[in-house]
Amino acid sequence: MKETRSSGKSWAVMAPFLMALLAIIGCSKKNEGTGAGPAEGRDAKPKIVKLAFITNNASEFWKIAQAGVRKYEQESKVQVDVKMPPNGTTEEQNQILENLSSQGYDAIAVSAVAPNDQVPVLNKAAERSKLITFDSDAPKSNRLLYIGTNNYEAGKALGAHIVKLLPNGGKMAVFVGMFSADNAKQRLQGIQDAIAGKNIEIVDKREDNTDRAKARSNVEDIINAHPDLSLVAGLWSYNGPAIAAAIEALGKKGKVLAAVFDEEEETLTAIENGTISATVVQKPFQFGYLASKWAHELATKPDAAGTQIPADKSIDTGIDVIEKSSVAEFKRKLAEMKK
Repeated sequence: MKETRSSGKSWAVMAPFLMALLAIIGCSKKNEGTGAGPAEGRDAKPKIVKLAFITNNASEFWKIAQAGVRKYEQESKVQVDVKMPPNGTTEEQNQILENLSSQGYDAIAVSAVAPNDQVPVLNKAAERSKLITFDSDAPKSNRLLYIGTNNYEAGKALGAHIVKLLPNGGKMAVFVGMFSADNAKQRLQGIQDAIAGKNIEIVDKREDNTDRAKARSNVEDIINAHPDLSLVAGLWSYNGPAIAAAIEALGKKGKVLAAVFDEEEETLTAIENGTISATVVQKPFQFGYLASKWAHELATKPDAAGTQIPADKSIDTGIDVIEKSSVAEFKRKLAEMKK
């Protein structure tokens, strides 16, 4: 009887400790079964970051930007999906934006085709993804950052060169895909301010809506309509080749001068042979590289990157003016970047 009472007393003392031990074991097994707790951190696979770079058309210009995207991919070991609207229409770009947003992309960089008209679509994308712009800004939207050319200053640079080409004044015409695009409006304003008071008159302006055939026919029509036209200017990359082709086809080389934007191969060839006097080149390689870098940073380190965004939410990548004297060296550097 004494032994029985002693055993009962021992059990009474040990019972609370055994119950606590069983509870700990139970919790541990529960965690193992659900994947919660420290085991989850050790076994979980890193999240795949989805990033996209959307151009405003499919011109050769964007191949240089794509090289910048690929360089950042190699350095950071991430993938950036490049999307190019084949016809450069607002509708095509809007559809791409909507598709990527619905597919859970973490960050999207876009060159807006028609910034003011696209604000609702851009804002909707910004609700689901970190949104930045490059090349053509959309400042009225909820984008976080713009990377690219200060297009007004670039327009002023081209305008200053036009003043040099027409020291006695003259008549000129301007061509672009769409004047509604932010970069087109700012470039044109820069040109207008640079030629103000210089006896240079813009007698006509034409849009082509990114139709390459129309881009050339527009130039031919205006040159034929204005026999006293002194100069033509193209604001988008493919306008340079269209202008060069039209001038050569009409036998107006040396009679109608040309000043354009960007570094399409045909534009650089036309500078070499004297059909085009100069082109203002941007830094499309930097567009691709920096847009990819910032998209990645904002998607993975939103707090840290947020403190680094400039106060004006803009990064100016700069411009250069390429003339016949500098075109050979520029082409050499361009070939290196494309590698």
